[in-house]
Amino acid sequence: MAAQGSILGNAVTRKEDPGLLTGANDYVDDLDIDSVQIVFVRSTMAHASLLGVDTSEAVNMPGVVAVYTADNLSMDAVNQSEFMDPSMNRPPLAVGRVRFVGDIVAAVVAESHSQAVDAAEQVIVDYDPLPANADIEAALGDDADVLWEGAESNVCFAIGNEYDGPDVNEGADAVVSQRIVTQRLAGVPMEPNGCVAIPEGDSMTFYASTQAAHGLRDGLAPSIGLEPENLRVIAPWVGGGFGPKAGLYIEQILCAKAAQELNQPVKWTEQRGENMLSMAQGRAMVMNAELGVNNDGSIVGLKARVVADAGAYPAIGAILPMLTMQLSQAVYNIPAIDFFAQSVVTNTTFIGAYRGAGRPEATQMVERILDKAANAIGMDPAELRRKNYLQPDAFPLTTLVGANYDSGEYERSLDAVLEASGYADLRAEQTRRRESDDPKLLGIGVSSYVEVTAPIGLHVEYGSCEINDDGSATIKVGTSSHGQGHDTAFSMIVNDVLGIPMDEVNHVDADTQEVARGAGTLGSRSLQAGGSAIYEASQVVLEKGKQLAASLLEASAEDIVVGEGALQVAGVPAKSISWADLASAAVEQEVEGGLAHELDFDGTDATYPFGSHVAVVEIDRETGHVELLRHIAVDDCGTILNPMLVNGQQHGGIAQGIAQALWEHVQYDEDANPITASLMDYLMPSAAELPSFEVSNTETASPRNPLGAKGIGESGTIGSTPAVHNAVCDAVAHLGVEHVDMPCTPQAVWQALQSV
Repeated sequence: MAAQGSILGNAVTRKEDPGLLTGANDYVDDLDIDSVQIVFVRSTMAHASLLGVDTSEAVNMPGVVAVYTADNLSMDAVNQSEFMDPSMNRPPLAVGRVRFVGDIVAAVVAESHSQAVDAAEQVIVDYDPLPANADIEAALGDDADVLWEGAESNVCFAIGNEYDGPDVNEGADAVVSQRIVTQRLAGVPMEPNGCVAIPEGDSMTFYASTQAAHGLRDGLAPSIGLEPENLRVIAPWVGGGFGPKAGLYIEQILCAKAAQELNQPVKWTEQRGENMLSMAQGRAMVMNAELGVNNDGSIVGLKARVVADAGAYPAIGAILPMLTMQLSQAVYNIPAIDFFAQSVVTNTTFIGAYRGAGRPEATQMVERILDKAANAIGMDPAELRRKNYLQPDAFPLTTLVGANYDSGEYERSLDAVLEASGYADLRAEQTRRRESDDPKLLGIGVSSYVEVTAPIGLHVEYGSCEINDDGSATIKVGTSSHGQGHDTAFSMIVNDVLGIPMDEVNHVDADTQEVARGAGTLGSRSLQAGGSAIYEASQVVLEKGKQLAASLLEASAEDIVVGEGALQVAGVPAKSISWADLASAAVEQEVEGGLAHELDFDGTDATYPFGSHVAVVEIDRETGHVELLRHIAVDDCGTILNPMLVNGQQHGGIAQGIAQALWEHVQYDEDANPITASLMDYLMPSAAELPSFEVSNTETASPRNPLGAKGIGESGTIGSTPAVHNAVCDAVAHLGVEHVDMPCTPQAVWQALQSV
């Protein structure tokens, strides 16, 4: 869409960075609000009956304002997903039973955080232990203890594509199968959760570190007896979200309720230890895949049986297998798919959205089983993928599992990544090492992916643009920024359409009083939905401005063009009028609506970014240590607005995806006690553990929005994990190791090597 000389498509320095780099930006805990502090008493048992909660000592501790339990703060249980049985709704304060380590038993409010912590330690809880389980496959078994009384089983959600034909792999020359684990991950944003509730009579202002201010408002308001219009939710600067900050938390409800009860501001600042217990976690699926192929490499069919963990209180994570199913055809022409998934409850932290949310799981499954198939028929993994790609002339395409792909040139991104990586030379080096029995094992992993952005109704977003008296512009958008570069991207659009300098564009978001509505930031949707809303609103403002300028400059509206901070007559730069003067004239002439416009952009459907990655690893045969030597990514997110922002999102996503392949894993013992509940035990990489990523892009425009954009925020995560996983498995495949479960730690790799 960019015209010659446009700012769009160019690398433009981010407007947000000075405040981030100097520490000038205020996060929730930085807000200078006089408030009392709330601290939660959390269950130390994974599953138990509550025999009693003794708060007699706590209430008399210094500085204590109030101590709440279910006995003196009665609140309705919270429905965390409309798809779930209401009997599994979570009470804000545990009633009769606790269901995971971290469940909230009591809340202590005190004048300072340290006083609240001291008092919380004096709350005595009497438990009667019950059978606990953190194993999702065991939870599905016929002899499993049913964790919710009254339920027939631990299954809380099931979905499939209702395939009713013959065996999907009937007649295949080779059929391979694999149990593939996508392990549970913690979100671990740099800034944990936090909020400040400020009661104001029959209304409230609520600051929160959230990805979706309007969604939080709409969930919180009925929980505390307010109408949504009487609850103002503001997200100040947010230190990372990754999906876990997209929903409403029990802790936020309790903080707001305490503020109402005490009629004074109450603040909650989550500590890292409780963040590891209470913030929504991600992934946690076991996928049993079976793939049939012919000797020429053509795919015959895919059969998948998936079990997903929902945690103790089913939320959005329980329904994520819907997206796993939707993306199970991936980028390939698969003639038959038989997919069925079940989500089960366990005595663990609940599962929510986590960067990719259901889509990485599909890619991990398909890409891993493809590599096994390539090995079975003796075909190069890259060529097996090329053999089966959906072709560009097939789009738009509705797949066998219901995805509605918009556009794609999958072979183009594969060719680009193979060339960038020097793939043929890498394979030659691998052959040389194997022939010489080199103790340093070289592994090369390939992955191709497609993902869905702005899914399930999230293609609609609010945006507005208004010219201010001084000629600057104010834009308001329903998405929420927490590091992605929204201010920069949206200001570029306004600059391109209206000619107003970027530093004169005021970007407003994540405030339910200032922004009429919005779905927030999730599903990699901000540019294609929110950016398109700003683009279309700016276009309407431009047309209003042209009509007004034409009248004032005594010219035809068709001859009015955009100049720098002004509108002018084409070919006569001296004959111009500034936006400030146009704003003044709009008031004088009573232009309907002024030089402003708001709308809800509707992109009609989701978009489907794609790409291919190559990872190169070296494994020490004696110790199992994996070193990632290179990671090369070619991601296609449609038309690129600012390559600097795109590359930044690629780097962040790739790092997060690699971390799953090699390090991160939330683990529980046999009694469902968390054993990775701090950053002493939960492994996360620093920059020192990662190579400098080699990223580039192809551009295949989406026809579903005026920018031609697709999402990029989660693509790197989706493409990188299976590439690195395949690289590790490839490094040891010639020794007879068929598979290594993620995370591919030195211990896991060493044990696999010892088993052959």
